[in-house]
Amino acid sequence: MSQDLAATRGVTEVEERSPSLLVRLLAETFGTFLLTLVIVGMLVYGPLNSAQALGVALGGAFAYIAGAAAVGRISGAHFNPAISLGAWLGGRISVGAMFSYWGAQLVGAILAVAVLFVTLPGTLVELLGKEDTAGVFSSAVNGFGELSPLYLQTQGGAQFDWGFALLIEVIISAVLVGVYLGANDPRRPIGYGPLAVGSAIAALTLVSWFVTNTGMNPARSTAAAIFAGEWGQLWLFWVAPLVGAALAALFYRAFGSSELEETDELDLDEDDDLDDDGVVVVEETEIVAVETPAKAEAEAEAEVATPEPAKKADDKA
Repeated sequence: MSQDLAATRGVTEVEERSPSLLVRLLAETFGTFLLTLVIVGMLVYGPLNSAQALGVALGGAFAYIAGAAAVGRISGAHFNPAISLGAWLGGRISVGAMFSYWGAQLVGAILAVAVLFVTLPGTLVELLGKEDTAGVFSSAVNGFGELSPLYLQTQGGAQFDWGFALLIEVIISAVLVGVYLGANDPRRPIGYGPLAVGSAIAALTLVSWFVTNTGMNPARSTAAAIFAGEWGQLWLFWVAPLVGAALAALFYRAFGSSELEETDELDLDEDDDLDDDGVVVVEETEIVAVETPAKAEAEAEAEVATPEPAKKADDKA
């Protein structure tokens, strides 16, 4: 009804206001904080439980779903620089917003690991046989070769070199970003994005945990490397996720373009159109007075009640 009123009153645009950039950045900070807190926390305290890869996978999935349910409508629930890159290449956000998201995600991840770092009991460091707190956080660092979980699990018997680690990280990042773009497509009538992305995080973690400790998120990888003091292999966990994200976004955009053209008018009336910013534009309609039977009868009665002026007789011969 509001669109009909807008049309009859000459209003040509119907627009839904979106949250400000600051609000979206705060949402991304919160979501990345939650996701990193759970994943890194599970890895740091892993020696005290038997959950290992399954626990990290489920923890990451549940954390993402919870964060996306809380703030997804505000920021889109990226919580990951790779997803933000994919969203930009997919035409969902601007390049300026992407870099702003990256900053917010790094802040959220660093804050999460900082909380874990300062609250770790000093006695636990000794019980785990580590020299300092940073040594405990080495179990949360992404790595290959001697830093690969496979190397530790096999006591040096097997390991993944950087080439295989790079390939795995590119693949899992591409799959994650592809799932995000597909599940959060604005043309989908049902919103199940958080569940789909959370499920992807769980499945991909189980596949890649023994390879690299599952990177797939440069913000989480950077935060863990900062507090563990191990920066040597961090480059791979920025390059691989971003390359994977770019491949997924370009692939999705290329093969989804034809579908986009066919379904653009799905939720629009025949006379509606979209402007350059994606705002629905309703064409101005001219209001035409329609003569109803009741109105016609009333006018006829008025004419009968009002006699025409009598014609003047010509009395002159």
